[in-house]
Amino acid sequence: MKRVYIAILSLIVLAGCNKKEEQPVQANEQQQMNMMLTETFELKKSNPHVKLQLPAEIRADQRTEIFAKVNSYVTDLKVDIGDRVKKGQVLMILNAPELQAQVLSAEAKYKAQEANYISSKATYDRTLKANQTQGAIAPDFLEQITAKMLADQAQLNALKAAYQEVKSIDQYLVIKAPFDAVVTSRQVDVGAYVGPMNKTPLLIVEDTNKLRLNLSISEANTPYLQMGDTVSFTVRTMPQDRFKAIITRKAGSLDLKLRSEQVQADLDNSKGLLKPNMIADAVVQLKAKQASFFVPKSALVESNLGLYLIENKAGIAHHHKVRKGRTMPMMIEVFGDLHEGMRMLKMATEEIADGSKIN
Repeated sequence: MKRVYIAILSLIVLAGCNKKEEQPVQANEQQQMNMMLTETFELKKSNPHVKLQLPAEIRADQRTEIFAKVNSYVTDLKVDIGDRVKKGQVLMILNAPELQAQVLSAEAKYKAQEANYISSKATYDRTLKANQTQGAIAPDFLEQITAKMLADQAQLNALKAAYQEVKSIDQYLVIKAPFDAVVTSRQVDVGAYVGPMNKTPLLIVEDTNKLRLNLSISEANTPYLQMGDTVSFTVRTMPQDRFKAIITRKAGSLDLKLRSEQVQADLDNSKGLLKPNMIADAVVQLKAKQASFFVPKSALVESNLGLYLIENKAGIAHHHKVRKGRTMPMMIEVFGDLHEGMRMLKMATEEIADGSKIN
């Protein structure tokens, strides 16, 4: 029995010692927590480069879908997908028998009227020369000859215009490359019937030596991007390589649905490493023209009262409403009625009321 009492007394003594040890530890933790809640920082202006990471799409600098302008048949196909072509190079030849018959008919009418005009013009010239002898030509006859010559001339001009129009349409039967490009799509074969009502293009040609990187920049970030800025990006097929492009075009207007501005950056692809329609992970540097305030994200309070920072002014809390700007991993840009030198709480919470004491 004595051993049992001794064991119980020992446990009671140990428990009392543990309580005495826990009380200083808890007090120390509470003190550290209070120090963190009252820790402040001084407002200072800065102008860092803020990285913005966003998806982008690579497009060809020039891309054209080629359609048939007249109803015709494909008689000769000179290119296929992957072929590189030069500007003006013949890609395809079409045949339209009805159109060629119209060209021949228009040419025949034009030539016939040209002969009529030459004849009437010669008669007019002879009559005009004979009229130099007084009384040789009746005035009415001279007027008739003049009217016929002018009528033949007008009809000749009309038939000539009609012939040239039909002949220009005949040129549509020879399809040529609009620029230096590579053929990326072919949807027809020799003998196929094609026309302007076809919804599928005959060929698609793209200039892949020069590409465009398309980005959609949110409204809040558009003021920080300027013409000539550099965009760096990677693609999934070559994650080890980083490419660069130069911003050369800005839409100047926001998309109604996305509230974003389209920005394009040009890049040289003479080595052929990149391909149109690739998805890229782009990074742009957002830099303002003037310095501003950046604060720790923990200092910004978002509540029903709005966004605000809490100033520790002589131990009294003062709320300052702000607006958010650019965002960094640990910092955020704020705008409001602020000035350098203000002491703000680093760990602000909405439990700290405006005008309350800060311990």
